[in-house]
Formats: sequence, C-alpha cells, structure tokens
Amino acid sequence: MDNALRLQYLEAMGIDVWLPRGSVHGEQAFSPEVIDNAGPEITASATDNWDELQAEVAGCTKCALCKTRTQTVFGLGNKQADWMLVGEAPGQHEDEQGLPFVGSAGLLLTEMLRAIGLTRDEVFITNILKCRPPNNRDPRADEVESCNDYLQRQLKLIQPKIILAVGRIAAQTLLKTDMTLARLRGKVHAYNNTPVVVVYHPAYLLRSLPEKRKAWQDLQLAIQTVKECEG
Repeated sequence: MDNALRLQYLEAMGIDVWLPRGSVHGEQAFSPEVIDNAGPEITASATDNWDELQAEVAGCTKCALCKTRTQTVFGLGNKQADWMLVGEAPGQHEDEQGLPFVGSAGLLLTEMLRAIGLTRDEVFITNILKCRPPNNRDPRADEVESCNDYLQRQLKLIQPKIILAVGRIAAQTLLKTDMTLARLRGKVHAYNNTPVVVVYHPAYLLRSLPEKRKAWQDLQLAIQTVKECEG
C-alpha cells in the first residue's frame, strides 16, 4: 500500500496526518531497547485446536463474569497471523456483538492497521479477558487468572512474530509490571521469546488527539521489529 492511500485511510477517519519520528526537524529516530519480560510457560495440548478452544471459552464459568456477560468475545482474524493484537477486555459493543474492538475505537484500530499496510483479516485480535467486566471496570486479578490459559493457548496456536499490547492494562498484564504506559512505550519487550510492542489504546487516542504522533511511532517500531525478525 502506497503512502498516499494510507493517508487517505487516516483522513477518512478525520485523523490528522501522522509523521514517522525522525521526519520532524530536530527529532531522533527510535533506538529499540529489548527488555525480556518473559511470561509463564505456554501450555497447550498437542491436540489443541481452534474449535475446541473457542467452545471452551463460549461455555466458560471460571469466574463471576459469566453471570453478567451477554456472550464471550473469543477473538477474530487470521489464525496463522504474524501480528497478534491483545487488548484489555470487551466493552459494551463487543459484548453485544461477540467481536473484539468494534465501535469508534474499533474503526480507528482498523485505520491504524491500514496505515501500515495491514487489514483486520491479516492479524488476530483478542483481549486479556474474554468477557466484559460490568460497567467496563478494570479487570480483577482473579478474572485475569481465569482467562490466562485461554490467551496462552491462542498464542501457542498462532505463534505470532509480534504481539501488540493495546493499552495500559493489556501491557501491564502481559508484561507482569506496574510501569506506566509512558515508560513501556518505545521499547521492544519479550513474552516467551515473542517480541512485544506496547501501543496506545484507540479509545485513548480518540480522547487525546495530540498523542497520535506517538501512536504512529509505536506502529513504526513494531514494523521495524518484524522486519528484523524476518531478516
């Protein structure tokens, strides 16, 4: 996809043009720092498959969220994707539709992917939690623990080249840290030998327009990381 078309996608969303870091006078390009934040060993059966896993998630009663959800949100996209996006938890629209990242934030995420030459069909998108917390509150520790096996098995089945941790809570949960998103950005982390790049949540970007340039920098770092893995 050429740059002109990418800009058209962004402008169609009413988004100002994002410039890669280093193209603005006086700014320096990223120098990635790799930080190893290895997660627990991923345990997936040799016979594990998508249909069985999705059925388990759909019928899950491991935590109290099963009593308040409309439906689970397993994830969506390419089951052999190089890019895996992990968000926090389903919101109201996701809970109603059973799909990750819908509504305004989902549209912006789609445009962010298109801006770097990807479609939602080429990536896999899921969340730390597969059920919506009431009133979109932050996930609780017991809920994260209950869903952890599902996420790990998804990772094992996909074996992505890169994980994008979308938003603060997803990043802190994956990387087992309480560091702020500002401190986690701009670095390449590792989760069980898979590179992790932390990106802003699109819902935050819709509220904080000045951060869009930083979001573009995050995406450029992710592209650079994948290229280095392939090289």
